Amino acid sequence: MRPLKQSLLALLMLCALSANAKMLISTGGWPPFLTSDQKHFGFIAHLISDVFAQVGIDVDYQQVPWRRAYVSTVAGKYDGTAVWMDLPDRHQDFLYSDPVLDERFVFFHRADQTFEWETLSDLSDLKLAGVIGYSYGAAFEAAMDASVLNVEWVATEESVLQMLLAGRIDAYPQEISVGYYTIMSAATPSEAALITHHPKPLLVNQSYLLLPRSLPDSAARLQQFNAQLRIFKESGRYQSYFDAFEAGKYDLEADDQGSNGLTLQN
Repeated sequence: MRPLKQSLLALLMLCALSANAKMLISTGGWPPFLTSDQKHFGFIAHLISDVFAQVGIDVDYQQVPWRRAYVSTVAGKYDGTAVWMDLPDRHQDFLYSDPVLDERFVFFHRADQTFEWETLSDLSDLKLAGVIGYSYGAAFEAAMDASVLNVEWVATEESVLQMLLAGRIDAYPQEISVGYYTIMSAATPSEAALITHHPKPLLVNQSYLLLPRSLPDSAARLQQFNAQLRIFKESGRYQSYFDAFEAGKYDLEADDQGSNGLTLQN
């Protein structure tokens, strides 16, 4: 009977935790996935919110610099932070959700310039740029540490884009959806036509919702989140958020009816 009692107790704890609960999630912003420039703070934020809504938890988001998002969430100021790639040193501070998002990083460059690469050493003579606080994977960081890559670090995606348009850098790495969203948002149509990407991926990875080990509710909330996320994926609802984004349903001027019947609810 003891295992049964433990299971019932765990279930009661989960139900009690869910009742009228609220969560505040930090993020550094990750357009178009998490951004105030899209409805519901972006479609990945909407997905996370809807997953938690299934167990009675309301989610709000606060955008701060990435480093502050990390440190403040570790300290328990926030109930979670989104979204992050998996790095070993983060596990001592956080519990990881199941994968929320698949990402593919590529190099963006001017379409009128030849750009080819097979290994990172092929880029040693080029001027690159990256955004402060972003990680472009272990291989990229190792190449920087070995002085193989010449990388200038700047504050925003928009700054990197303008540097490329002005010819101040040769290329920059970025997640492909993020890169093109920034180009379409921050460049004129004629400027956007000047930029393309190399098809070879720098990094293919998954990103996660992180809940701090410092908060006592994190483990139970993560169990709830993962269970509902699996249901979303198995039912096809997960994909509907991506379809709605591709259809432009998260644009601020769009109507509130998403693709495949997905209603964008507040």
